[in-house]
Amino acid sequence: MKYLALALLLCALLSLTNSQCFVKPQTYGMTHCKDDMDETWHAVGSKWRNSKCWDCTCRGCCAAYATPRQFPDDCVSVFDSKRCEYVVHKRDNPTELCPIFAATGK
Repeated sequence: MKYLALALLLCALLSLTNSQCFVKPQTYGMTHCKDDMDETWHAVGSKWRNSKCWDCTCRGCCAAYATPRQFPDDCVSVFDSKRCEYVVHKRDNPTELCPIFAATGK
């Protein structure tokens, strides 16, 4: 019975995590860290957004956008890398936006 309760607890905690994040190891006494995507250096304690639309610190990075998962079938999801967001619009009319019913991230 204890194992079943533990399994249920772990499943519940897993759903609370953000799968669009990663953690970077830190070394004691370090003053700067490297953004592996942009190859840029940043001071410990700073925050930045890299060219791949990730919000980062020296401890790790998380996606700066939500990824649409459910929207009408006659729509398409397109990533706008300048605004760091997905735009969901009609396949045959890019000016007509579509509703998003579910998304992951951010």
